[in-house]
Amino acid sequence: MSSPLLQDLGRSAQGAPAARSRFRDPRIEMAHGAGGQASRRLIEGLVAPLVGVSAGDVIADAAILDVGDVSIALTADSFVVRPLRFPGGSIGDLAVNGTANDLAVSGARPLALLVTLILEAGLPSDVLELELTALGEAAARAGIRVVGGDTKVVEHGKADGLYITTAGIGRRDPRFVLGAARVQPGDRVLVSGPMGDHGITVLLARGDLDLQADLRSDTRSVWPLVDRLGDAVGDGLRWMRDPTRGGVATSLNELARDARVSVVLDEADLPVRDEVRGACELLGLDPLHIANEGQFLAIVAADAADRAFEALRSWPGGEAAAIIGVVDAGPAATLLVKSPYGSSRIVDMLVGDPLPRIC
Repeated sequence: MSSPLLQDLGRSAQGAPAARSRFRDPRIEMAHGAGGQASRRLIEGLVAPLVGVSAGDVIADAAILDVGDVSIALTADSFVVRPLRFPGGSIGDLAVNGTANDLAVSGARPLALLVTLILEAGLPSDVLELELTALGEAAARAGIRVVGGDTKVVEHGKADGLYITTAGIGRRDPRFVLGAARVQPGDRVLVSGPMGDHGITVLLARGDLDLQADLRSDTRSVWPLVDRLGDAVGDGLRWMRDPTRGGVATSLNELARDARVSVVLDEADLPVRDEVRGACELLGLDPLHIANEGQFLAIVAADAADRAFEALRSWPGGEAAAIIGVVDAGPAATLLVKSPYGSSRIVDMLVGDPLPRIC
């Protein structure tokens, strides 16, 4: 999630603008890149004001630009995952899928990609060949053309082997009119599949946790599922987001704040694999805060929820989609999770950086 600058700059600007606080942290820490509260302070309190992004600008996972009679989406992203390869994926296909998904959840069909490689001196050429192959194959699967880019080499020890940055362009689909301002009490919350697979897979691939699990990253392009959803519910689709850094909880907290609503999730309906749940229990983490790279959240009108659910479940890759909650009128700017026993808890945005180098 991958975290395009345009996405980060505008998360607070969808719907009713939220007040920005001045950035007072004395130095940049890893937590500022984790997609949670520290990231929000950095973007809203320092980056956005200095580069001229106002609180009223409507910018989400991609900027929407009108060029003549064509509406296009433009996004940028950076990938710094460690290790470079992990079960189910690698930095190469992650770079394609993460960028494609920022376009897809903005209601745009991904079309083209610029790729910049930051290579560390000493990187074995066969490693680079593997990642470029993975990138090319992922682009072919997603129907995206790689149209250019740039290459830079930095000193040994300065880039974890390989960093990749991207710029993606897509054509906005007129079926989608999205934004936090369209979200209403009574709308339903959908997720396209199991949560937390990517973040825990990368953690286990580092060998930092003595836990054996048959788990793979969920990295993939979500456009086929988004396309299916557009056919099924059309204008009933209100808002989408791919919950990468900071996980589902951070994305829904941002929505609750921007739309001035509360979001209420049913814990029993959250799709979480046993392996992910077990790892989170060992580490004291909440699966709602773990990164995903091949799932998306959608808010749909109540009368369209069943159609949306069936459309996702009937399409390859959407078999584990679930309706996980509802939008409520209050308390505003709050994410609540109800337990099967009738109690509820508030889940805030991610604090700190529990899983660095995950995207």
